Amino acid sequence: MKKALKITGITLLTILILLIGIPFVFQSQIKDAVKSFINDNLNAKVEFSDVSLSFLRSFPKAHVSVSNLNITNFEPFKDETFVTAKNISFTMSIKELFKNTDEDPIVINSISVDEALLTLKTDSFGNTNYDIAKKDNTTPATETKSGGFSFDIKDYSINNSALTYLDEQSKMAVYITELNHKGNGIFSAEKSELDTKSEANVSFTMDSTNYLNNNHIKLDALIGLDLDNSTYTFKENTGYINQLPLEFHGYVKLLEDGQDVDISFENPGSSFKDFFAVIPETYSKNIETVETTGNFKIKGVIKGLVSEKTIPTLDINIASNNASFKYPDLPKRVANITINTSIKNTTGNADDTYVDINTLDFKIDQDVFKSSATIKNLTGNMLVNANIDGVLNLANISKVYPIELNNNLSGILKANVNTAFDMDAIETNAYSRIKNKGVIDLSNFNFASEDFANPIQISNAKITFNPENITLNQFNAKTGKSDLNATGTIKGLLGFLLSDKPLQGNFNLNSNVFAVNDFMTNEPSDTEENKNSSKASLKIPAFLDCTINAQANTVEYDNLKLKNVKGTLIIKDEQAILQNLTSNLFDGDLTVTGLVSTKAETPTFNMDLGMTSFDIAQSFQGLELLQNIAPIAKAIQGKFNTTLNLKGALSSDFTPNLNSLSGGAFAEVLSSTINPLNAEVLNKLGSSLNFIDFKKINLNDLKTQFEFSDGKVNVKPFKFKYQDIDINVSGSHNFDKTMSYNAVFNVPAKYLGSEVNRLIGKIDDASTNNISIPITANITGSYINPSVKTDLSSSVSNLTTRLVEIEKQKLLNKGKGKVSDLLGGLLTGDKKTTETDSTKTKTTQVDSTKTTTGSTVQKEIKNVLGGLLTKKKKDTVN
Repeated sequence: MKKALKITGITLLTILILLIGIPFVFQSQIKDAVKSFINDNLNAKVEFSDVSLSFLRSFPKAHVSVSNLNITNFEPFKDETFVTAKNISFTMSIKELFKNTDEDPIVINSISVDEALLTLKTDSFGNTNYDIAKKDNTTPATETKSGGFSFDIKDYSINNSALTYLDEQSKMAVYITELNHKGNGIFSAEKSELDTKSEANVSFTMDSTNYLNNNHIKLDALIGLDLDNSTYTFKENTGYINQLPLEFHGYVKLLEDGQDVDISFENPGSSFKDFFAVIPETYSKNIETVETTGNFKIKGVIKGLVSEKTIPTLDINIASNNASFKYPDLPKRVANITINTSIKNTTGNADDTYVDINTLDFKIDQDVFKSSATIKNLTGNMLVNANIDGVLNLANISKVYPIELNNNLSGILKANVNTAFDMDAIETNAYSRIKNKGVIDLSNFNFASEDFANPIQISNAKITFNPENITLNQFNAKTGKSDLNATGTIKGLLGFLLSDKPLQGNFNLNSNVFAVNDFMTNEPSDTEENKNSSKASLKIPAFLDCTINAQANTVEYDNLKLKNVKGTLIIKDEQAILQNLTSNLFDGDLTVTGLVSTKAETPTFNMDLGMTSFDIAQSFQGLELLQNIAPIAKAIQGKFNTTLNLKGALSSDFTPNLNSLSGGAFAEVLSSTINPLNAEVLNKLGSSLNFIDFKKINLNDLKTQFEFSDGKVNVKPFKFKYQDIDINVSGSHNFDKTMSYNAVFNVPAKYLGSEVNRLIGKIDDASTNNISIPITANITGSYINPSVKTDLSSSVSNLTTRLVEIEKQKLLNKGKGKVSDLLGGLLTGDKKTTETDSTKTKTTQVDSTKTTTGSTVQKEIKNVLGGLLTKKKKDTVN
């Protein structure tokens, strides 16, 4: 017994070793076969990371895996990915591995595909990216031969995969996600059946219209296979659209030029609860608890030829009569529901398919709402004719349907409208082909949303639909502190609602109070410091293309209150353009022209502002911008004019980001007084230059220009006067309040102290009355803590030295003049002159202040006379 067990164990171990080891022998053969199959059958670039073989995984069959398959197209879809798959597995009999693939192909029994992504495309020229099979591969359906493989499929599966189909010609897009499909069959000459199970989420869009939006589709079908006649018959099967069950009957037969289809379907029950089953579960909520009455039936027949030129005829009907529903947790019921809708095509021409909504009516309380529509030419230039007639209390929506609203919705909507149009007219703004007529009234409407800072309350709104345009006859609304009253015309409403076209219009808007903050949204701050707070932001809607002629008694922006605001606002392409906006502000007049743009992540602006007769104190207290451009104005009271050109970025609260500003300005002071106590820099200047009283400075008619960028203001040199002192100022400062200025004071000498004035008095000459010196003050530091340095001391010292020198020169020149006069008298014997000079000499000697001068004159006279006499003697001797 032990020997038998030992032999059995050794045998099993040997088999196990062989099952593990033998695949390595055949792996190269399988890899070559895969490459041969690809090269012989596909016109595409194919890559895969590995091919592996296992005998254990699908024992007693061999299991082959191709890992990380990637197929990309050649022209005209060069380098575009056609398909990727994480893994493709095949199973086959082990004996297939011993075949010579050049003579006998390997027969594949099952295929499994995991995590595949397949993209099928048809471009505008009709080229397809999936036509990659090489030609002349004609084999029977039961045994398809391709290179080193043939297929005799018993079962297959596709797991966790996705498929995308894009057709540029028909403007069609199909997205299938979370696709799981498997099938297994019984194949024989007499009877063949394929049992399939499929599940996926499907989205379907055609010509900008979304017909399915991630709808859950499920189909469990037993399909009879008549392989000799290429006919596939639906037997026992049930499909699901969302939660609605549908039973299918009929067949599909493959023909040389297409498929012959004859399929009928219907929902097996008839309860109105099936209507909710069509709605995606996310929106229909828990339909098991909904109370319903009445019936709901879907029946359809699809019959005919599917080819490049034709589609099957369609006869699909959806009907419900006198139905109702009520959610158990909600107070109200929707009653008298009538649905009569059909989808038909009687010709097989795709363009002749149409939807006829004969009736779609319901009632809530006493409010009856009726509608009908026909939609034709679905695959071409779609034609729509729709009617709406009824009353709807919007507050009842949340009372009959479990919709989640942050705030209660309320208001009465009354509509009686007919519209007829084609989609091409919507796309091209061919308004003459858009026929509208009727009226919509909305009253006592209240709505709240994350897109608005405050709930919107529309007391009355009335829209009249005319063939030419849509007229806004009345619009009265409030939000926060703001009130709005508007009239105007609207263009492109249907284009906006149906095809993402901009909403166009011309409006007249009046408001008593318009607060900009009421139209800002709150978004979470992404900074750690403010993560528990919020920041305000404003986004100009991209869909708006309108002109608004606005007038408001008061506009509140930040901490400003603008009065009597008038102007034109053009909103287009995420920009707000202001034209000739005028307002009263700071006891003066304001004009604004420019734009604000929110196209980029950071909003920007470019504005020209004109300010006339602005009160200096009010404006510089209320506007941070002016505080930074001219902070010294804090100490000035009076009126000024200015023109400003500003451009830069806006911060999150829609105020200018000062460091981003660039532009220039011209300013003119009309009348002013100065309080130096309000500016530390003036206090320090006054302390350094005690001959100036800044309270008495008059800046009237002062004009100056400055430019700014990168947070720096450059002031062009300007002049003003204090009494008879000329003052020249130039320099720059930064928005961080640091500064670098030079002020040059052209100061008459009389202001420079007693010593200077004593010297000027001693000179006693008219020329000294105009003596002045430049005194320079260097101003640095910040406005809060300024540093003032002047050259006053050195300038006064230099002036004193000059005055002493002038005095000496004048005395010298004065003495020489007297000597000349005296000599002239002596030589001519003019007693009068001598007496006069003698008298003057005596007078000079008596005058104690002129003693030195008299003595000097006498000495000079003696020296001169002595020289003359000595010279005469010498001449006589000779």
